[in-house]
Amino acid sequence: MANYQTHEHDVIVIGAGGAGLRAAIEVSSRGLSVGLICKSLLGKAHTVMAEGGMAAALANVDAGDDWKTHFRDTMRGGKMLNNWRMAQLHAQESPDRVRELEHWGAVFDRTENGKILQRAFGGHKWKRLCHVGDRTGLEMIRTLQDRGVHQGIEVYMECTISKLFLDNGKIAGALGYYRENGDYVLFKTKAVVLATGGVGKVFTVTSNSWEYTADGHALAYDAGAELIDMEFVQFHPTGMVWPPGVRGILVTEGVRGEGGILTNSEGKRFMFDYLPESTKNDYAATEDEAKEWVDATINHKKSEARRPPELSTRDNVARAIYVENKEGRGSPHGGVFLDISYQDSERVKKKLPSMYHQFKELADVDITTQKMEVGPTAHYIMGGVRVEADTCQSKVPGLFAAGEVAGGMHGANRLGGNSLSDLVVFGRRAGTGASDYVDALKDSPSINEKDIDAAIEELEAPLKREGGLNPYDVHKEMNQIMSTHVGIFREKDEMAEGIKKLEALKEKIAQVSVDADKRFNPGWHLCRDLKNMIIAAEAIARSAHSREESRGAHSRLDFPDADDKKWGTLNSSCSKDGDKMKLDHTELPEMPADLKELFD
Repeated sequence: MANYQTHEHDVIVIGAGGAGLRAAIEVSSRGLSVGLICKSLLGKAHTVMAEGGMAAALANVDAGDDWKTHFRDTMRGGKMLNNWRMAQLHAQESPDRVRELEHWGAVFDRTENGKILQRAFGGHKWKRLCHVGDRTGLEMIRTLQDRGVHQGIEVYMECTISKLFLDNGKIAGALGYYRENGDYVLFKTKAVVLATGGVGKVFTVTSNSWEYTADGHALAYDAGAELIDMEFVQFHPTGMVWPPGVRGILVTEGVRGEGGILTNSEGKRFMFDYLPESTKNDYAATEDEAKEWVDATINHKKSEARRPPELSTRDNVARAIYVENKEGRGSPHGGVFLDISYQDSERVKKKLPSMYHQFKELADVDITTQKMEVGPTAHYIMGGVRVEADTCQSKVPGLFAAGEVAGGMHGANRLGGNSLSDLVVFGRRAGTGASDYVDALKDSPSINEKDIDAAIEELEAPLKREGGLNPYDVHKEMNQIMSTHVGIFREKDEMAEGIKKLEALKEKIAQVSVDADKRFNPGWHLCRDLKNMIIAAEAIARSAHSREESRGAHSRLDFPDADDKKWGTLNSSCSKDGDKMKLDHTELPEMPADLKELFD
């Protein structure tokens, strides 16, 4: 029998980004014991990469904004495939969560009369994003982390969870290991909140950092939960494309929100040509009208001008950049140009300090005098664990999910800025749901010792296997399969070929091996990560292959139009069926009549 530490909490939260911290704070405030587990160091959550702002209908800049408009924008951005109740709760509760952060010490940018300043973002009708320059996510993490630490939340850093344990179908605990030395740790608990983020590392070019290996998606899937809408992967239109070492690093949408323009190699402002007919009336028709909107934004004046075409939804802008490159009008390194150098240099540095330093230090580009080279990068997955909207509980009793790991909120495409408010709205609700579940639980669950031994044996298999495959080579092959066969544009035969390759890749993952020492061994960590990522990759590929239409972030070359009659109300659903993945399509919950009226 292996040695392991044991800790016991009423609730454990896996992931210490915005959603995980907010969930842990809520559980702690209810007087329950909570353990917060983070794969990296506390404060290094991927939330800090969310730069542009936090969407909430405060109406501080545009008085016409309200929760109903925010709800409508979110549903339209998600191509009506969102869980309407999640979108409603998000729109209604985001303002309170912003004010809560402000009360806890978050320092937002301010209007002239002292209110929280808000900026424009793609897909939002009004200036709605509360921001701290272009470092909003960092300020959110700083604020939540400070609040949580002062509440006495127990934190387990650099700890990876590899297995969830059940007792009669209910959550009973989790097994993990410390990344530094490989020591095992058992958590006994009554409820688990997953807040592990996304799956970006299954793709070659991604804005996501090394932590995003589909951990929560795989933990939930293995425990019996459903993964919905996995075909909808958002490729953020603006990631760095040069030099190669920084390819994919996010360039905030805030650049375009502050008036940045996109041009091709011919100097043409191409986004005017890519606005869908259904949304053309929402955007400027000429460069003069777009300039009027920008001038009004800079001078904090009201204007009847419509927002620039660069603020179209992310899926649309990403596809436009892809087409420009495919047709030979891209930048030298496979992107397009993003330019804000026409504005006053001091304003650019004040509004976009992170972007200024990022390009100066990583690419030797001064964005106050030079254009940025940008291109699409795998950024966010709308799909995730199916949860009940009000409580965030999955179909597995005691298993909750919030943030990017949870599906339903964003439908087929997420609007920029909705992610940060999503984290705190549903982080709080997951914490409340888990606390209520624990309070109502009559008997404490128990963990079978044999299950612990089996989980440890699985982790150690690559250490004992001789002459196996290199996990880094297998990971590279997975990246190539996904980027080639299930990328921005998709086609039936290409995806079918990709699915075959993924099936063959499963066999290779079962044969990976590393040197027999767990200490400081990232190759050993990757062996486990590959098992998580292959689940997400297969779910993405199978769901995308089955949806024979184009909707939101899912673009089919062979089915270029949306098919509302057949697919407009269906979620894809992947669940575990023995050793196989089962794919179903389930009906969306019916929207109430009073909310339907908002779309008439």
